Amino acid sequence: MSSSAVQPPITPLPEVTRLSPTVIRILGGNPGKFTLQGTNTYLVGTGPQRLLVDSGAGERSWISALQRTLTEEKAHISAAIITHWHHDHTGGIRHLLDWNSKIKVYKNQPTYLPGYHGSPVSLEQIGTPLLPIEDGQEFSVEGATLKAVHTPGHTVDHMVLHLAEEDALFTGDNVLGHGTAVYEDLGVYLNSLEQMRGLFKGKGYPGHGPVVEDGPGKIGEYIRHRQQREDQVIATLKRDSEDGWTPMELVKVIYQGVPETLHIPAAGGVTQILYKLRKEGKVTTADGGDRWRLTDRSAL
Repeated sequence: MSSSAVQPPITPLPEVTRLSPTVIRILGGNPGKFTLQGTNTYLVGTGPQRLLVDSGAGERSWISALQRTLTEEKAHISAAIITHWHHDHTGGIRHLLDWNSKIKVYKNQPTYLPGYHGSPVSLEQIGTPLLPIEDGQEFSVEGATLKAVHTPGHTVDHMVLHLAEEDALFTGDNVLGHGTAVYEDLGVYLNSLEQMRGLFKGKGYPGHGPVVEDGPGKIGEYIRHRQQREDQVIATLKRDSEDGWTPMELVKVIYQGVPETLHIPAAGGVTQILYKLRKEGKVTTADGGDRWRLTDRSAL
């Protein structure tokens, strides 16, 4: 899922695109402010059996496009691998299994499916228990071997998938084709980005947006961007303020020139930075409230 605080213009993408001899992208049919052109799902492999990465949001157009593509490829899905629990990646599981109940569906922490943006997902709705994914587990079909790596941050269950044949990485929502990503825990997320950067040298196949041609380079940009934001928060906190700063007050300084309609999601990101800095002992709050200050202004 994309952060709306920094959002470049969105270029339309075709519903179905062959990205390489091994990878076909099928859009989820759910374009929007946070989903960009829609959730990317991927058919992976070259033979009669294919792997599916993610299942979109449950739009009928997606399952129709998937069926057409498999017919054209003279192929079927042996396993579906879900990168994380968000509804726009799990919502199509039920349609997939209604169409072909023999498909095995894998997800890290398979029972972790909380409600999301008013669209709860339950095992009852999906219709079958999901199978677990272990860190380092491999999935293979003709022409493709995917290795799953646990990379929490965007969500606690988030997995990326390394495609050995291309030295490419399916990055889920940790890295996107446009803009920046949201996360549940900034410190954990940054650790995962560092881990991901060392996994591959080729393309990134993101959960939303176009292919990232230089995957490790894009991850480096993400890390630098987050460090710049953290530096801006610390620099602003160094300014004299007897009462400390609220996250929104920090946003109004750091995000000058950004439309005010985007200040609320930006405040969420600033709050995550403050939580990270508090864990590191660099900031504190007054009486457990929402006003923040440096623990030692002179030490930073």
